[in-house]
Amino acid sequence: MARTRILSVFFWLMPAMFFAAGMTYVPTDVTPPKPPREFRGAWIAAVATNQDWPSKPGLPVAQQKAELIALLDRAAQLHLNAIIFQVRPACDALYASPIEPWSERITGTQGKAPQPFYDPLAFAIAEAHKRGLELHAWFNPFRATHPLAESRVALNHISKTHPELVRQYGRQSVLDAGEPAAREYVLRVVMDVVRRYDVDGVQFDDYFYPYPEKNVSGRELNFPDDVSWQKYGVSSGLSRDDWRRANVNQFIQSVYHSIKALKPWVKFGVSPFGIWRPGFPSQIKGLDTYAKIYADSRLWLANGWLDYCAPQLYWPIDQKEKSFPVLLQWWRAQNVRGRHVWPGLYDVSAGKEFSDNEIPRQIQIAREQSAGGEIHFHLRSITQNPVLADALRHIYSQPALIPASPWLDSIPPDKPKLTIGESRAGLRFQWESSGGEPTWLWVLQFRTNEVWTTEILPADQTSRTFFDSKPDVVSISAVDRVGNESEPAVLKKSQLVRIGKGMIISN
Repeated sequence: MARTRILSVFFWLMPAMFFAAGMTYVPTDVTPPKPPREFRGAWIAAVATNQDWPSKPGLPVAQQKAELIALLDRAAQLHLNAIIFQVRPACDALYASPIEPWSERITGTQGKAPQPFYDPLAFAIAEAHKRGLELHAWFNPFRATHPLAESRVALNHISKTHPELVRQYGRQSVLDAGEPAAREYVLRVVMDVVRRYDVDGVQFDDYFYPYPEKNVSGRELNFPDDVSWQKYGVSSGLSRDDWRRANVNQFIQSVYHSIKALKPWVKFGVSPFGIWRPGFPSQIKGLDTYAKIYADSRLWLANGWLDYCAPQLYWPIDQKEKSFPVLLQWWRAQNVRGRHVWPGLYDVSAGKEFSDNEIPRQIQIAREQSAGGEIHFHLRSITQNPVLADALRHIYSQPALIPASPWLDSIPPDKPKLTIGESRAGLRFQWESSGGEPTWLWVLQFRTNEVWTTEILPADQTSRTFFDSKPDVVSISAVDRVGNESEPAVLKKSQLVRIGKGMIISN
C-alpha cells in the first residue's frame, strides 16, 4: 500500500519541491550506491621519443593548445581521472619558471618562451580541471641534460649558472645528489610549482643517481662524485653506497614534508623502477636499483614519505623473473602505512611485445589485488591504439572517484543543497555547497527504472537538465581535494494530488 502524507501548505511556500502535472520531488532517505573508487591515470610525456605532447617542438601555440585539449578530451571520454604531466625533463621547464629555462620541447630552443605567450602548465591545469581530471606535475629531479637534446643549453641553465653542482656521466649530465646545494636547488624548483600552480600532485620518475652506463670497453662507469664524497661523505661514517642512498632519502623526505607544510592536499608520489632488488621476492631477477641508482623506494613507502607509489611494472604477467602479479603483490606488502600503490602499466607494448589482452588482464589483476588503480604509460599509447582504447572503454565503462587519502584529511565536506525547477528545456536540478571547504568534484547519481547512473562532474558544474526522461531519484554529493565524499542530498519523485488548498503526495 502506498505511503502518503498530507501537506497543508501551498507549493510556492515549498522551494525544495517541484510540482507539475501530478508529479513532485521530495527529500528521501533512499541511499544511492557508492561510486567506484579507482585511480585511472596516464602519463603525458614531453621528452624525446616518449613524447605525447607537443607532437614536436616549435609548433604554433594554437596547435599546441589544440593537441593538448584533444588528449584531455580523450582521457575524459575514457573515464580516466588523472593526468601526470611532464613539466621538467632535464632542469628545464614546460611552464613559466623564474628559476629554469624554457624547455626546447615547447619552442625548439631552450630558453625561448612561446609566442604569443602562454603558460603550458597553467593551461593544462585549467583544462584538466574543467574535465574533472586531477593533474600531477611530473619532475625528473636530477637529470641536467638529456642525451637526445637538440638545442644548446640556455645561459640560465644550471650547468651554466652552477656548474660545480653538475657531473658528466656517460652521455648525460646530472646534478650530484651528494651536494646539499643541488638537493636544495631541486626542492626550490618543486616548491615554486607547488606554490604558484593549482596542481593536485607532484610525481618524480625513476631517475635519482643515473642508471649505469658503460665505456667503450664495456666496463661500467663510476659516478664522478669524488668532490662531494670528500666534502660530505667521508666524515659521515657511512659507506659510499649508503651515503648515496642517504642523500636521496633525505631529499625525498624533505620534498614530502615541504609540500605538506605548504599545501597538505597536494599528493606526492614516486614512480620507481618496478624491481627494488633482485630476489625480492625470490623469483625476481633484474636491475638492482637499490645498489645501482641508490633508490631505496621501499623505505620511502614504509616511512610514509609518499602518498602514492607507482612502481613501473612494465613486464608481462607470465614472465616469471619479472612477473607483473608477483611484483605487484610484493609492493603492496611493503605498504605498511596504508598509502596508495598504483602500478605503472606499459601500454607502449600493447599489441607489440604484449598481446592485445595483456593490459586488460593486468588491470583485472590489480583489481583482484585491491590495488586501487593504475597509471598508463603513456596517453598516446592508448589514443593511437584502437584495440587498447576500445578495451579500456569497456573496462572503465563507469566513471570512478580517485581513492581517498585519509592520512591527509578524513573529514568529509558538508552535505550539499539540492533544488529543482522546470526550465523550457526540461527538468533542471541545481546544487550548491553548504559552506565549509571548497568542493573539488560533484557526484551526481540518478535512478531511472531501477537503474542507477553515476556522473562525476567538475566543481563549476552546478546543474543538470533532464530533457526526455524524468528520473525517479536524484542524488548529489560533494568531494574534496583528497577524495572525501559528503553525505548525499537526495530527492525522490512522488505523485501529487491536489485537494482544495491542500495536497496529498504519494511516495
